[in-house]
Amino acid sequence: MRCMGTNSAGWKQCLVVFGLLFPLLAWGGEPTSTLKGTIDQVLAILADGQKSTEQKRENIRRVISQRFDYAAMSRGSLAHNWKKASAAQKQRFIELYARLMQNTYLVLVEKYNNQTVEYGAERIRKGKYAQVNTYIVDAGRKTPVNYKLRLKDGDWQVYDVIIENVSMMNNYRSSYQQIVKTDGMDGLIVRLEEKLTGEAQASN
Repeated sequence: MRCMGTNSAGWKQCLVVFGLLFPLLAWGGEPTSTLKGTIDQVLAILADGQKSTEQKRENIRRVISQRFDYAAMSRGSLAHNWKKASAAQKQRFIELYARLMQNTYLVLVEKYNNQTVEYGAERIRKGKYAQVNTYIVDAGRKTPVNYKLRLKDGDWQVYDVIIENVSMMNNYRSSYQQIVKTDGMDGLIVRLEEKLTGEAQASN
């Protein structure tokens, strides 16, 4: 599954990765309740009939930015290429990566069609790493989507999402490594800029 691809079926799977969808049940401790808090905020934004679509989008961007650790996601997705990048390249990549993640989530929630989420097991490791298991329920089919979080500055932040045993971070890493190998870090940045420009034009 390649999230950078254009195949609609592939994108549908990738969108589910960001399925902080609408909860059916919520069990577990602080990591689970933290995720649920983000979900509740998104639901409230979507239900606000006084806001325009663009206002809702910007509010959702703000909410999910408080929950996703884009810097950690960026480092994990670039792997060894992170150390090779300059400070300016790292900063620009994080900005673009964050926008890409936000856009993916926005497409998901704006096409919401009554799926639900069941919350499963929560595991905490060393007091600062957690995994919260969820199941996207759609027409009787359950798709496992698991979130990895870490405790950062007293708050649980998402740093990876796993759908049907496929890590989002690993998935992007394989794509990005090939691009950096052929086009360099600047080439990857250009690719992301072009992709985001295309998404912005398509949404207008």
